[in-house]
Amino acid sequence: MSKNKRAIVSVTNDLYTDNRVDKICLFLEKQGYSVMLVGRKRKHSIPLPERSYRTIRMNLIKDKGALFYAEFNLRLFLFLLFHRATLLVSNDLDTLLANYAASKFKPNVKLVYDSHEYFTEVPELTSRPKVKRIWEGIEGWIFPKLQTVYTVNESIAQLYRDKYKTDVAVVRNISPTWEPKFLMTKEELGIPENKFVIIIQGAGINIDRGAEEAVEAMKLLENGVLLIVGDGDVIPQLKQIVTNYDLNEKVLFFSKRPYSEMMNFTYLADVGLTLDKPTNLNYNYSLPNKVFDYIHAGTPIICTDLVEVSSIVDKHKLGLIIAHLSAESLAEKINELQHNSSLLAEMKANCKNASLIENWEHESQILEQIYPKIGK
Repeated sequence: MSKNKRAIVSVTNDLYTDNRVDKICLFLEKQGYSVMLVGRKRKHSIPLPERSYRTIRMNLIKDKGALFYAEFNLRLFLFLLFHRATLLVSNDLDTLLANYAASKFKPNVKLVYDSHEYFTEVPELTSRPKVKRIWEGIEGWIFPKLQTVYTVNESIAQLYRDKYKTDVAVVRNISPTWEPKFLMTKEELGIPENKFVIIIQGAGINIDRGAEEAVEAMKLLENGVLLIVGDGDVIPQLKQIVTNYDLNEKVLFFSKRPYSEMMNFTYLADVGLTLDKPTNLNYNYSLPNKVFDYIHAGTPIICTDLVEVSSIVDKHKLGLIIAHLSAESLAEKINELQHNSSLLAEMKANCKNASLIENWEHESQILEQIYPKIGK
């Protein structure tokens, strides 16, 4: 591996569950880079499993809010300034300021921007117009100056192209081909036997992503169990709904897990849910990686009618699409699959076929144009 070609990849999360960033780092290694991934360490961060590339988790005073972002970007800027690199990869707008500023002091360094979402339209900003204007100002200042940008789907890419008249490539957040080396049983994972298993999984189980309706739908279903595998800001609210409606045996919570273990839960599920609501542009054009996790696990999908998600589900006939999300409409779709074993089996087979096309091995070929091989 060339010791003269060093890539520093940065992100604001704690690195544990960010599979997209891990895939990019592994790809960069294959292209000949020595890779360092920089994020942060939180109070309850789980130790990272061993990785082939170096990881740095910064300890910060603040954990959220404006002071966190200011502290993180200052610390990241200083880190980038005093560490040798030939490539800087900024993941999302909340790392871009530090990366761009550092690149100005390193004229021979290439800066690449990987936008995981339409950041300025996330719910956390649309409800706070003053804060949103600050992020829009940062984006508007830096984005038109960037030479290399890619994002997670065509809809978001087109929004950026129209807004900034800049070329934006698309690298979807598709799962790699999943080949389980070892699978635990339902009993070993604490999943009831002889139940129709529904799952919501991932690291972003947040407001406006349909988890509330999913929990309430369980009141209307017989012989079913909902697994919530992961974390997010709406989890405390979901637990309260479970308590209020006495759904403790119908809704089971599992904290965030390593990818292989999370996929074990997904594999054992009969149906996977992705229920983002079109309450903002970011969600309306989102394409969650859980969609591809479900595909690779052979788990049929029930989804809301968002542009990118419904296109994938309809193209490959992977599941059912809900026009208007409610607990009642979701329960109706779940019942449709629960009581139609032939349709469910057909969709499982379609998932397997789709996984041969919709996989990271194919998608990452686009990255070869962005990060060409640099030798060994």
